[in-house]
Amino acid sequence: MTLLEEKIKNLPEQSGVYIMRGKDGEVIYVGKAVVLKNRVRQYFRNSKKHPKVQAMVDNIADFDYIITLNEKDALSLENNLIKKYKPKYNILLKDDKTSPFIKIDLREEFPTVEVTRKVKKDGAKYFGPFMTGVSVWDIVAVIRSAYGMRTCPKKLKKNARECLNYHIGLCRAPCTGRIDKDEYDKIVKNVTAFLSGRDDTAEKLIEEKMRRSAENEQFEQAIFYRDKLEMLKKMKERTVGDLTDVFDLDAFAYASNGEYGCVSVCIVRGGKMMGVKNFVIPDVSLSEREAIEGFMPQYYSGTNADLPPQICVPFERETESDDALKEYLSSLKGVKTQIVTPKIGMKHKLSETARENAEDYLVKSSEKSRREQDMTEGAAKRLAEILGIKSARRMECYDISNISGVDKVASMVVFIDGRKAASEYRRFKIRTVEGANDFMSMNETIRRRFARASSGDGKFDSLPDLVVIDGGKGQLSAAYSAAASEGYDVPMIGLAKREEEVYTVFDEQPIILSKSSYPLKLLQRIRDEAHRFAITYHRNLRSKRYRSGLEDIPNIGNVRRAALLKTFGSLEAIAAASEEQLAALEGMDARAARCVYEHFHAQDGDEE
Repeated sequence: MTLLEEKIKNLPEQSGVYIMRGKDGEVIYVGKAVVLKNRVRQYFRNSKKHPKVQAMVDNIADFDYIITLNEKDALSLENNLIKKYKPKYNILLKDDKTSPFIKIDLREEFPTVEVTRKVKKDGAKYFGPFMTGVSVWDIVAVIRSAYGMRTCPKKLKKNARECLNYHIGLCRAPCTGRIDKDEYDKIVKNVTAFLSGRDDTAEKLIEEKMRRSAENEQFEQAIFYRDKLEMLKKMKERTVGDLTDVFDLDAFAYASNGEYGCVSVCIVRGGKMMGVKNFVIPDVSLSEREAIEGFMPQYYSGTNADLPPQICVPFERETESDDALKEYLSSLKGVKTQIVTPKIGMKHKLSETARENAEDYLVKSSEKSRREQDMTEGAAKRLAEILGIKSARRMECYDISNISGVDKVASMVVFIDGRKAASEYRRFKIRTVEGANDFMSMNETIRRRFARASSGDGKFDSLPDLVVIDGGKGQLSAAYSAAASEGYDVPMIGLAKREEEVYTVFDEQPIILSKSSYPLKLLQRIRDEAHRFAITYHRNLRSKRYRSGLEDIPNIGNVRRAALLKTFGSLEAIAAASEEQLAALEGMDARAARCVYEHFHAQDGDEE
């Protein structure tokens, strides 16, 4: 009996979470179970499985499990572990786009209206997403027109006089005390109600402003308000009828085309359709129930989604599982929710709307998804076949950057399954190499990278399936010998820039890939990213060095230092400038120019 069979035999009959691991110990799947023994054993039975499930099972080298008190705790732990490890075979929440949200921070004395695409757990209120055809900026314009809530930068500054927005009726000018806090708080309350779909006074307020503008023969202003009324009519079209009790709900649906799946969420707030969001589900082996139930914990634990009092799903639910999911979702947001299966009426129509959106999204995005797959994971697999290696799933690429041997740096960028893994990027200052010697700089970089792995450094413990060196045979040989000196025999290639030839360690003749092939394009992307990352680091070091050369000059602060470097580009150019050229720079005066000039020409003056 193998170790794996022994572990399966001794699994407990309790709820918990199981963690599947690959041959290198990496987490490839995390799942929950009401009974661990029954659920995990299903994977290893000799029964027909969906190809994607079978691919995952074939890659399982070991597994761990964690017993929980109940299914609710298992849901919570599963969700946290998926976020931590981002396993290859789990559903990973990937939105079709980043929607803009309106943010109002109620902790401020006089809150402002902001538009943002980054939703954070910072105590502020976020509103969105907004229906297609209604611009978030149009909604902000309505808020300014109807309520006069400020939209200027977040930090309120006390001004001596009002800006133009006050004079044209778009702001109540709290910055000059034109409105007190109590009255402004009423405006904020009305705006939040409007954004939640629970306040319809905006139309009346704008109509009144339009009428007054017309009476005062301010016709351009009247047209401005008329356009805002037209936008409000669009928003009114979102209203969903026949919702008497529950005005806030999310309706979920799932569709699959056999290659990808899609979960769609139809969002209704205040009886109004706020929008539909689509999320790609790569695992088509899942049933409709499994896809939606596995998706909801990740969706609601994110910062972008609030939990409504009712959630509609297109399938009947088991009572015990229903209670566990409800309890977990309610614990995430601190509010109670119901999960229902509507059969008729408007809620059923909303579920159908979500399903139609999911099917439409799959039709329109399948070609794009297939192409992205070919360019990333597919390209990595094909590259491994061409090179005759087991895998190119984790690729590391290295580049050296310096100018005449000064500020020498190296970059290490990582692609996983053909996609950037920015959190894995590393950078190095070259320490032991004199002058501009790229071969020795590459040798030092690779040696240090694998020495850190040998020492147990957690930042370098994930080893590459393939190392890509930006350069030809010389740089490749220097890199390979460095890895070998640390006891590592890792597949390596060099990508020569001029003809884009691929060099291997033990063959003098390069591999020539088709210019249009996805494997070559993948190598070019990772090479270009390594070059960009190295150049950025090199420029930062140069900038700091140049900046420090100006720090001792009297009357030259941060703003003038930045302006000098931006205009002249280097210390040498600044030193060569005349006093008149320095004085002509915006932000400089004669005294500051004189200080800079004397700083660089003091020695010449002494000799004279």
